[in-house]
Amino acid sequence: MSFSLFPKSPKFFELFRDQNRIIVNAATVLNKMAQEFVNCEDLCQVINMLEAEGDAINRTIRRELSTTFITPIDREDIHEINSSQETILNHIQAVSNRVGVYEVLQIRFPAKRMIANIMEMVTGTGVMLGRLGKGREVSDTVRHVKQLKKECEMLLLSGLGELYDIPSPGPADVLDIIKWTQIYDRIDKLFNRTWQLTKSIEGIVLKNA
Repeated sequence: MSFSLFPKSPKFFELFRDQNRIIVNAATVLNKMAQEFVNCEDLCQVINMLEAEGDAINRTIRRELSTTFITPIDREDIHEINSSQETILNHIQAVSNRVGVYEVLQIRFPAKRMIANIMEMVTGTGVMLGRLGKGREVSDTVRHVKQLKKECEMLLLSGLGELYDIPSPGPADVLDIIKWTQIYDRIDKLFNRTWQLTKSIEGIVLKNA
């Protein structure tokens, strides 16, 4: 018989995993948008629908938390995971909406790579959530996500450098710079919040080991 560190009720861990599955699906759709750059409007709508599903789970977790006397992990940790996952999903939606609304002519290479990395990062947080409450090691996943985050930081610097390295930019160039500055800003927020969630889960696992 398997041993669990935490009581089984209520099903916060299951809700976290459901929340993460929606995030991974949204990140996968965003990656498809970035790599193929077709049907962007339709893909934005898919992400918007996924965000609505995620918002419903966020409300469920908050409701369960407010009515539960004994929680399987500290209340502030439940709130942190729930809040971080909701914010990550919102950032994914923000990136996709900006790509769609700004009508950029192409997806720049650094953005493609960062978005692919982010998809892998949120998959990693899902692996960690699957181990939460089971006393299983997560350091291997943390190291992998950290490496992906470092790559994103380098890609962001490269992308911004490329953006501002246009000699004698005309009006169209300036407009493109403004658009991509906004897109890169949201991508930056997205991978940093994903890393913050990774560190939070690691801390929760260690605290409850």
